[in-house]
Amino acid sequence: MKNGMRALVAMSGGVDSSVAAALMLDLGYEVIGVTLKQWENPDGSLPTAGCCTVGDAEDARRVSAQLGIDYYVLDYVDEFREAVVEPWAQAYLEGSTPNPCVECNRNVRFDALLDRAADLGCDVLATGHHARISQDQAGFHLLRGKDLTKDQSYVLHMLGQDQLSRIKLPIGEMTKADVWAEAAAMGLRTAGKAESMEICFVGKGNYRDFLAEHFPETRRPGVIVNTGGEVLGEHEGTAGFTIGQRRGHGVALGERTYVVDIQPGTSTVVLGRKEDLLASGCDLKQVSFIAGSYPQSPHVDVKIRYRSEPVPATISGSADTWRVEFHEPQSAVAPGQIAVFYDGEEVLGGGVIHRAVPPES
Repeated sequence: MKNGMRALVAMSGGVDSSVAAALMLDLGYEVIGVTLKQWENPDGSLPTAGCCTVGDAEDARRVSAQLGIDYYVLDYVDEFREAVVEPWAQAYLEGSTPNPCVECNRNVRFDALLDRAADLGCDVLATGHHARISQDQAGFHLLRGKDLTKDQSYVLHMLGQDQLSRIKLPIGEMTKADVWAEAAAMGLRTAGKAESMEICFVGKGNYRDFLAEHFPETRRPGVIVNTGGEVLGEHEGTAGFTIGQRRGHGVALGERTYVVDIQPGTSTVVLGRKEDLLASGCDLKQVSFIAGSYPQSPHVDVKIRYRSEPVPATISGSADTWRVEFHEPQSAVAPGQIAVFYDGEEVLGGGVIHRAVPPES
């Protein structure tokens, strides 16, 4: 029975968003499915891998047909290039290692979908993210997904109270195995579809090749040096390196060496030992808090990469100046990556890593 509410469901063509749409129907919502077209190559061709392919849109359309819901594809190519792809390339030029999925959620996807939900008279936006939303007298809270191996709360840390009040995450209480089983039981065409791990606009290729083709200014040759400044070799551009990288730097020294610093101003890559990667903390930019205000306690757990485990830390700052101080030094803290704050299973907020703080600072 319909509950009189309408839901816009973001459909990527994968199993998670397919099941999310089906569950919103089960909850009594009138459902509209939508896919954002976010990238096309200069020749008009579309990605062949990732979450934005023609095949993915076709899978989303056919699942929508199975479920008996309306479905639309919305063109956000220009907005995506301006807000995500160009800043992503610029970050590499500046020696950082950006996370385009976070910036897509921050600057394009949720704003676009929430706006379109309002235009279509939808009460809520639903997505297939593995995360949870709860509400109490203090407001809305973002929680890690039940399946911690698939938890995606990290890429949603920038959401605020108004956004969370209009979002549903129907698979957040399910494990991935539960999602697969539900899709199979409903006979959805995406039930056996493999997950895509590629950057959507890069596709099956190498991100370095993508940068070289679309942003040739990132191919600025330079030198590779050790921490003492001795030249060890040459490279074709700092965009090919990230802090903590051990393989693929093209220099064999008879011992394990890691990229410990990237200096884009002189196009220099610095190699060092594993201990040279340690940082006592990091400075952040673009910091936001889900509650809209500083947490009651400065003592939090922090994830400094999507796949890392949260570690104890203390946060301090105000306005645009924030610092994370790890209780124990952490390795390979890479500028451009995201530091996300947790209190147990709750996401408090986060920010973009601006620089790592050496242990002696």
